[in-house]
Amino acid sequence: MAEFQLVMPKMGESVIEATILTWHKKPGDTVHENEIILEVATDKVDSEVPSPVAGTVKKHLHNEGDVVAVGQPIAIIEVEGEVASALAYPDEHPADDQEGQPGRQEIQEEEPKQQALPEQEESQEATSVPFVPPSPPAPAPPPSPGQGARFYSPLVLNIARTENISMAELDGIPGSGADNRVTKEDILSYVDKKKKGALSPVKPAAADTPQPAPASQPGPQTTYASGGNEIIEMDRMRKLIAKNMVDSRRISAHVSSFVEVDMTTIVKWREKHKEAFKKREGFNLTFMPIFAEAIAKAIKDFPMINISVDGDKIIKKKDINIGIATALPSGNLIVPVVKNADRMNLTGLAAAINALAGKARNNQLSPGDIEGGTYTISNIGTFGNILGTPIIPQPQVAIMAVGAIIKKPVVLETPDGDVIAIRHMMYLSHTYDHRVVDGALGGMFVKRVAEYLEGFDSEREA
Repeated sequence: MAEFQLVMPKMGESVIEATILTWHKKPGDTVHENEIILEVATDKVDSEVPSPVAGTVKKHLHNEGDVVAVGQPIAIIEVEGEVASALAYPDEHPADDQEGQPGRQEIQEEEPKQQALPEQEESQEATSVPFVPPSPPAPAPPPSPGQGARFYSPLVLNIARTENISMAELDGIPGSGADNRVTKEDILSYVDKKKKGALSPVKPAAADTPQPAPASQPGPQTTYASGGNEIIEMDRMRKLIAKNMVDSRRISAHVSSFVEVDMTTIVKWREKHKEAFKKREGFNLTFMPIFAEAIAKAIKDFPMINISVDGDKIIKKKDINIGIATALPSGNLIVPVVKNADRMNLTGLAAAINALAGKARNNQLSPGDIEGGTYTISNIGTFGNILGTPIIPQPQVAIMAVGAIIKKPVVLETPDGDVIAIRHMMYLSHTYDHRVVDGALGGMFVKRVAEYLEGFDSEREA
């Protein structure tokens, strides 16, 4: 019998650690090749981890709830014969080549029911691709010895080493993560303030001075009633959403522009084709793929919307990957991504969006399904809202909110003069990062999307 070390797999380009949620196999259990052995959670999505080998689980190296760095062993499996490698995962993530890697970039550096149409409330849902974890890299070594009991992620340690921050200095940086852990944002903020002279370096503690133990933290309270009030503990995903939203407002200079769109042609076209489409394809024809098609076309016209920011560098993306903000049954929000949206026809976009929405509702999204987005759409019209100013998902620089389609009287110009007619109207809200997107570009882009929608070909086939 040989022993195989199961390691925490890499689950996305920016994921450096994961939390063990549930062990499906206990010590002594038999596990088959590709059988799910545990579930883990990252700051992006929950995932099932399959066993790369068949054998018997000998030992768990970590418990449920433990945070483990990518590449660290998490279990030992006894197998028959010899094991080729303890890190027997495929070399690449299935979606890595679609996520705007440096070789695919032009710069090599890297949410109503106010008369809303019933059809707009139908679900918007890429063929499901099973998640295969890629080969994990070796964890980064600490910048200096003496790390002690405080946990630092490989990313934090790499930054500390690059910025010449000693371990003693690192130990003195306050952490905003779980159990006062130092996050990427904490150390980058510290480095920035240090370079600007806004603070003095943290003084290393004397070697013979014992450090006070951290104050014990009270256990989380799920609910607590006092005077008729109820205190509800945020779940893990809501905490992450809250942090990401605050971070985005801090990072990006949010500005919004608005355009009203006449959707009458599209509403009539969809009404004409939706029954035949559903009979042929097996799912509903919604407005979302039409929105995605128009936005993809506009991005080709204004490619400087399809960018991200890295310090003082602008990264211009080659691929157009459109994220679709999706509400989960739990009330939380996730953004699956339609990769290469500009290369799909309307039916392909509809199929991809329908599949992703279905996977989101059933908690079946893989890390590859939510990574690599370059622009995002939020359909606030689903909830009857006509206007909204969404928050930009980092590291993107813009997001479009589509409001409810409602009937209203509109002045139309005709050869015989102006007339008042009942039309299907909708607002587009375009929020963009004013650091790199000026008002002219942000305004022209949303106007171009409106022009593509109003110029929709009513004779095209569904």
